[in-house]
Parts: sequence; structure tokens; C-alpha cells
Amino acid sequence: MSGYASYRVEDYATAVSTLDRFVKFYPDNESTPYAYYLIALCSYEQISDVGRDQKATEEALAALREVVRRFPDSEYARDAKLKQDLTLDHLAGKEMEVGRYYLRHDDTVAAVNRFRNVVENYQNTSHVPEALHRLVEAYLKLGVQEEATRYASVLGHNFPSSPWYRDSYKNMTGQEATKKESESSLWDNLIP
Repeated sequence: MSGYASYRVEDYATAVSTLDRFVKFYPDNESTPYAYYLIALCSYEQISDVGRDQKATEEALAALREVVRRFPDSEYARDAKLKQDLTLDHLAGKEMEVGRYYLRHDDTVAAVNRFRNVVENYQNTSHVPEALHRLVEAYLKLGVQEEATRYASVLGHNFPSSPWYRDSYKNMTGQEATKKESESSLWDNLIP
């Protein structure tokens, strides 16, 4: 209860310290899953916007994964999984922000690395369509048509009705994709 009280008044450092002590001394207590969950929430509540350092986000992700790993059948695992997805989306958003910065400042190779990280490591986030589009943009800027085509094809195959796909199609072909064409997926037309 002491850990919960500290959590409620947003004294997260004290809450984590108290809860860590509890799980250390009472690992088999019926409240231990809840203590782990509260530890995860302490980090989760401190997640800041994507323009700031993401240490709390990474700590929250690790703590949420620990809840799911240790107590997969507990009532807290389901919420921890949902919060994990939101946390991953947040980390992908940070990668996108940094990648866009690099792209704007003509550090195209660094931008490519950030966007590829989103596509490869945050596949189930909402940022993947834009990351694919930005990869098309970046590779076109670098003059690597084959890679631009490959990422445009992936974008068209997986997200044919996305506005990011329509923008990529225009970048690749110089013409607008009609709504009917977008819905029927033009990605086959991009492959030579």
C-alpha cells in the first residue's frame, strides 16, 4: 500500500524503491504481480513527448515486458501488453522524428537508417507506412532507384489506400494515383 500511495501522488522514485523492496522480500506474495505492474506504471507515467529523451519509455517497455513474462496469466498482463504496444509506437515515433530531422538537413544516409529501424523493429506500429514512404524519398534523393522501387512496392502491397502510398507513387512515376488505382494496388506497376 505504501508503494501504491507513492505512485498515486506521483512520487515515482519512492514508489519504485518501496515496490522493489516488497518484491525482493515477498516474491511469492499474492500481491507481487501487482507490485511489478505498479513498477511498470511508474515508468509508463513518466513517458514524455517524442521530442525528449526516451529513457523512461525504454524503462517502461522493459518493466511491462517483465510483467508479461513473469505473470502471463495475471489480470495485469493484458493491460501490460496493450501498454507495450503503445510504448513501441512511441519509440517508433521518436525514430521517425529523428529521421525526418536528418532528411531535412540532408543527412540522407542517417535518415535511411532511422526509417529502416522503424520498418524492421517496429513493424506493428502506426509509423510504418510513413517510414516506407520516407525511405522511398530518401533513396530517390540518393539516386538509388532500385531501393526506392523496392520500398514503394512494399508500401503499395501492404498499405495501398494510404496517403503515404499515393505520395510515393507520385514521387516514383511523376503522376497522381487515382483512388481506384490506389485501392487496386499499383505496386505491381512499380516493379520493372
